Amino acid sequence: MRYSQRLRNAILRKVLPPENQLVSAVSKEFGVSMQTIQRWMSLAKDGTLTTEDAVFPVNNKPLEEKFEFVLEAARLPDTDKGSWLRENGIHEEHLSLWEQELRRAMAKKHDEKNAELAALKKRNQSLERELGRKEKALAELAALLTLKKKLESTLGGDEDD
Repeated sequence: MRYSQRLRNAILRKVLPPENQLVSAVSKEFGVSMQTIQRWMSLAKDGTLTTEDAVFPVNNKPLEEKFEFVLEAARLPDTDKGSWLRENGIHEEHLSLWEQELRRAMAKKHDEKNAELAALKKRNQSLERELGRKEKALAELAALLTLKKKLESTLGGDEDD
């Protein structure tokens, strides 16, 4: 079923920040399936939702720029925020979405770093065990060589084995 742009935007305004209403409640209110709303939400968050009146325009800004916008908006007093948003051509909803996107990216990086650290620790333990085995083997070889020299000196150094 095809829904109007106006209805889609109204629903998205309710389920996305700052309102953050439950999808199930909005679904019942508007008579649109929860799957459809969730698909619209994911498209809006990805910046791939195509709408003519573009409440959520395509979002091609790099993460660094989004981070700068979020930081700058956080520093502004509430009285100046509206004019700053208009000057930069963004909506309050964009800031909320970008903040969520940045949090996900940071969590992903953190998880990757933890996984890398765990792998490095495991490799380090393996190398330390291997080094210990080699040190023991080297000590055993040195002891055998010392014993061989003592035996040769005791029996006489001129004899060949």
